Amino acid sequence: MPGGSPGQVALGIVLGYRRGSNTQYVNQVYIKVLNHPNVHSLVGCRVRVVDGYGNAYLGRVVRVHGSGRSGVVIATFNRNVPGQAIGREVLFYRTA
Repeated sequence: MPGGSPGQVALGIVLGYRRGSNTQYVNQVYIKVLNHPNVHSLVGCRVRVVDGYGNAYLGRVVRVHGSGRSGVVIATFNRNVPGQAIGREVLFYRTA
């Protein structure tokens, strides 16, 4: 397991907010999964993003973006992730 933390499944990078042509969904973000071959198995996992100030944001993977070949998933957060967290590292955890 990456980082050796119990329950940790994968690492990722925040790509940005989910957007339409007129609307930006700030509680949903795209996350690029770096070291997990099957992103479909990550749906339902918890995700944790830490910004530059040490604030942690917890969310959940709700679906795969596209067919899954790109390795991108969509995660939702109750507390919106700030724009400064784009490009930050994400940790994926299994739920108990």
